Amino acid sequence: MSPIELNKRQDMILQIVKDNGPITGEQIADRLNLTRATLRPDLAILTMAGFLDARPRVGYFYAGKKNSVSITESMMNLKVSDFQSSPVIVSENMSVYEAILHMFSEDVGTLFVGDKHECLQGVLSRKDLLRTSIGSQDLNKIPVHIIMTRMPNIAYCTNEESLIKAANKLIEREIDSLPVVKETEYGPKIVGRLTKTSITRAFISLAETSEL
Repeated sequence: MSPIELNKRQDMILQIVKDNGPITGEQIADRLNLTRATLRPDLAILTMAGFLDARPRVGYFYAGKKNSVSITESMMNLKVSDFQSSPVIVSENMSVYEAILHMFSEDVGTLFVGDKHECLQGVLSRKDLLRTSIGSQDLNKIPVHIIMTRMPNIAYCTNEESLIKAANKLIEREIDSLPVVKETEYGPKIVGRLTKTSITRAFISLAETSEL
């Protein structure tokens, strides 16, 4: 069957690379008046699907569609770093009431609890906060470290992990997001978050840029 058409932004990226390659991701982002982070998923998908090639310190160049690249192979090569978003980190001394306000103001389903070095100490889900809210307790007097899930009972990933591996962790734990961490001398530092929505969007976009 013939391939499904690329979306408008992916078409624009391909045309820019065809006309100007090799070209860096930052330069492509500048031409589209977007951030590098916004383009990262599109660039990863176009590369994994065989439309683009990328070389370190050189940039992207047009490769044409590689018919030998299957959607399964492409999925296996997708990395967490291409689809992670910014984490929302709170202090373990924050009150449950403040955490509820913070969660809704940031429009996220999970808060990550970090120390002064932003190293992972715990995770707060909507369920955790809702469960604590039921009853007559003063939420201003309950710090989140009392109700959070603590290490080592937290599933997390690194930005170099495959998206498939991270997706399996979400399914096995039945959770909505994973903290993305980087090992430091102080412990696992929170550098991002990966959600079910991010993974779903990645796989759908990849399917739409591959031959069925």
